[in-house]
Amino acid sequence: MANKSHQNDRPLTGVYKKHFSGKDYEYESFLPNPVNRPYEWQDKRIPVLLEEAIRLVGELNAYSTLVPDVDFFIQMHVGNEAVKSSRIEGTRTDLGEAILQEEDIAPEKKADWIEVQNYIEAMNTGIARLNKLPISMRLLQEAHKILMAGARGGDKRPGEIRTAQNWIGGTSIQTSSFIPPHPDDLSEALRDLEFFWHNKGLNMPHLIKLAISHYQFEAIHPFNDGNGRIGRMLIGLHLIELDILRKPTLYLSDFFERNKGAYYDALSFVRQRNDLDQWVVFFLLAVIETAKKGTDTLQKIVDLRARYEKQILELGRRAKLANKLLMHTFSQPAFKVSGASQLLEISNTAANILVGEMTGLGILKEITGFSRNRIFVLHEYLELFTR
Repeated sequence: MANKSHQNDRPLTGVYKKHFSGKDYEYESFLPNPVNRPYEWQDKRIPVLLEEAIRLVGELNAYSTLVPDVDFFIQMHVGNEAVKSSRIEGTRTDLGEAILQEEDIAPEKKADWIEVQNYIEAMNTGIARLNKLPISMRLLQEAHKILMAGARGGDKRPGEIRTAQNWIGGTSIQTSSFIPPHPDDLSEALRDLEFFWHNKGLNMPHLIKLAISHYQFEAIHPFNDGNGRIGRMLIGLHLIELDILRKPTLYLSDFFERNKGAYYDALSFVRQRNDLDQWVVFFLLAVIETAKKGTDTLQKIVDLRARYEKQILELGRRAKLANKLLMHTFSQPAFKVSGASQLLEISNTAANILVGEMTGLGILKEITGFSRNRIFVLHEYLELFTR
């Protein structure tokens, strides 16, 4: 074993292990040091940023509990997280496409669309499973199986811990930019990480724990594929399990995607520069900006809903049906007239008239330009998540 990090007075973040094929040197893998131990930061920015992050997350949590029918809006947060996290890995689906049905997706875009839908299902399933199962590799393996089902990488043993060496970057292990732990080291590394997740004796601030957890999971890279997406999903699951948030309204992938280069650098610098502090700083900055934006978005949603409900009063007797359709579109912002007909239990003709009136009020917008199989969206609401 050899340490290749810059020598300083910080605890080592890991070691490099040499691997041979017979007597011939083949490659070095990086084994991160255990994290189930106290963490003492040296960067003086951390306590200041931590205090600000805790305050803003608390405000977001409080506001989300006061928003009427907030669960209708949660799915858009999950959908946006799925889009942004997948885009970090190269998927090109945007939120406007993610809200459509599979039948409305062009064939050349379907593979990306499936990956995003799988992420949404995996995230929703993971949140639901927290009622019965704590965060664990078992839960993440279940999520991973859903994430990879029928998608690219679906042939790489979804839901199973890898048994072969993987690497990041390059066309071969010799040209790679990062080689995670050898399969022989995974069991102990993952055991330590699970102990860390549930060790209340560490008395570590929750947000610091989330930062370290995400880094460590990515450094271990336990699956053959999909590690980045599962690692980012893990952040959201932690926020719920630790009761930091009562509703899943804080997702960091939007920040990570907009700062993709800095995100990868911050993770890499932990091992390259033996500097965990700079990653914690980056993570806390992500939390601060995202929490601010989250509260602002919820406020805009409340204002938008109030304006829509006032406009709907102009529809007289049809206002009740219009309100029901409105609340449905806050959860699923794209639909066809046939879907509105089924939801409201009215004829296609009546649904077509109602949708036309709501479009005339500017609440809905038709996006296909077709005369048949038209798709209507709650466009101003959608724009709150795409700006």
